[in-house]
Amino acid sequence: MKFGLLGTGPWAVNTHGPALAAHKGVELAGVWGRRPEAARECAESLQTRTYDDVDALLTDCDAVAIALPPDVQAPLAVRAAEAGCHLLLDKPVATTPGAARQVTEAVSAAGVASVVFFTLRFRPSTAEWIDEQAGTEGWLTGRADWLSPVFGGADSPYTASPWRRERGALWDVGPHALSVLLPVLGDVSDLSSVRAARGFGDTVHIILQHAGGASSTCTLSHSVPPAAAGVTAEVRGKAGTTTLPNREESPVDAFSRAVDALAESARTGVAHPCDAAFAQRVTEILAQAESVL
Repeated sequence: MKFGLLGTGPWAVNTHGPALAAHKGVELAGVWGRRPEAARECAESLQTRTYDDVDALLTDCDAVAIALPPDVQAPLAVRAAEAGCHLLLDKPVATTPGAARQVTEAVSAAGVASVVFFTLRFRPSTAEWIDEQAGTEGWLTGRADWLSPVFGGADSPYTASPWRRERGALWDVGPHALSVLLPVLGDVSDLSSVRAARGFGDTVHIILQHAGGASSTCTLSHSVPPAAAGVTAEVRGKAGTTTLPNREESPVDAFSRAVDALAESARTGVAHPCDAAFAQRVTEILAQAESVL
């Protein structure tokens, strides 16, 4: 599958690019970015070519991987789908329901495959845990907490990210929390039931009611000090209590599995659980939470 890479930031350089370049089932056709010099550096490191014209790259590809801020990603995803490219997108797919819906509609109209890289869904231990709990009945409550020190003193390449600074943990790590809770507890029953409150820095607390009757909470932050950072998810019910296992795999390896998932969806025509439609629902829930803060 011939891939184009859109984006030249740390996530593109450290995760998307290396995974695509090393994947035996991928030919990396080229790189496009909003900063030509950064695109040339990225392409050189990946031993591929730079495209100055994004449409020319789309014409030369079977698929695109997009590592750009969500509200830059969404219109480019629509453009790529209309060009006949399968889509390997990042979360959140967009930060407005309308933009997310446009991506879903473009995917459907073009008949292309889509996979959105919710990292925990492509790491073996966490993916297996989610699948196992989704197949277990009787969950009553759950929680997913993602506490990051990106703005709290960590030495992170994402600290200076303008879109993360603007939109905060709600939009950056909120999708990860929902990618765990929704498959296990079910969709949110009514968007109007979503409740949210602010905490320290960019910390946000969310309360959700799920269609099956369960409830859940999320605590999301990029503002905690390194000593307080951590990722936790658990569900409780008739089967007892079970906790998400520790993450043990690099993002590059997880992204390689997302590439495999896109190829399989493109080959079979069967939608992946983490497709554009699922990502649209995640955007709708987060947008509702933001609206009631």
